[in-house]
Amino acid sequence: MTKKALIIGGAGFIGSHLLERLAASGEYDALVCADIRPPRFSVKGVDYKTMDATKPLHDDMCPGVTEIYNLAAVHTTPGHDDWEYYWTNVMAATHTVAFATRMGCQTIVFASSISIYGPTEAPLDEASPLAPDSAYGKSKYAAEEIHRAWAAEHPETRKLVIVRPAVIYGYEERGNFTRLAGLLKKGRFVYPGRKDTIKSCGYVKDLVRSIAFALNRPEKQLTYNFAYPDRTTSEQICAAFDKVAGYGMPKAVLPLWPMLLAAFGFEVMAKLGLKTSINRARIMKLNRSTNVVPQTLVDLGFDYSYDLEASLTDWLRESETRRPDAGGFV
Repeated sequence: MTKKALIIGGAGFIGSHLLERLAASGEYDALVCADIRPPRFSVKGVDYKTMDATKPLHDDMCPGVTEIYNLAAVHTTPGHDDWEYYWTNVMAATHTVAFATRMGCQTIVFASSISIYGPTEAPLDEASPLAPDSAYGKSKYAAEEIHRAWAAEHPETRKLVIVRPAVIYGYEERGNFTRLAGLLKKGRFVYPGRKDTIKSCGYVKDLVRSIAFALNRPEKQLTYNFAYPDRTTSEQICAAFDKVAGYGMPKAVLPLWPMLLAAFGFEVMAKLGLKTSINRARIMKLNRSTNVVPQTLVDLGFDYSYDLEASLTDWLRESETRRPDAGGFV
């Protein structure tokens, strides 16, 4: 069977790793990456095309497409006005399913988010109620429903996989774990208010493996959380970085209120033109738990290739090999 895959929003961190795995499988006659940005890293054999996901896809984007992966999103939180999350995430979903319908494509993978659960101290799995408290989470929930409506039109023939990733890290992540590694390396990280914040997380290589696992399942619709089954706290994540890279452990837990006060000062400076990533919302995000359980993957018998420590070891090796000039954990 001829297999042709279109990865919408495939130039980002997860998309680049997904394309690398799909290319390495040797199963595809065509791999097309459609994105408005350049790729985090290029993958041999991929046809990179420029596309704005908020606009309809042209029929010649990937002729004969058999699989569509919708990874397009405005996702950095905080960082955007509320309307931007809805505009991009909902429109991308709308155009994805419209393109699939026109092309007769029967398989879609949609990357949602654990943000649809909202922050939680209690463990939540796929059967838990959804309570998104941000524009990002609410827009992702709306996008899920758009994809489900597409699948429900022909439930016997259409295949829909919805994955809800937790915090994902790995080579070229440039996000939470990369920033944490940099702060730990410089001895500048302090715990914001507590050490026991639960942060559900997972390695990007296991994430893309889980997508292949879900596609090979017999279920026509499958929605699952992606994270490691073991709950990890901020302190445990720092300890894993220390063991793998020898960065040393943070020496202080600062009360939350002075950190929020200082962050407010940075917000004022930002309004005056001094660019900074520090704000109260980001501090609160560090302090609040995301305790999400990948119960569906566990029940289906998915075999994780890494745990936290092994994945950081692999990430360090890969980053040093690919970009020796930049050092580890890039």
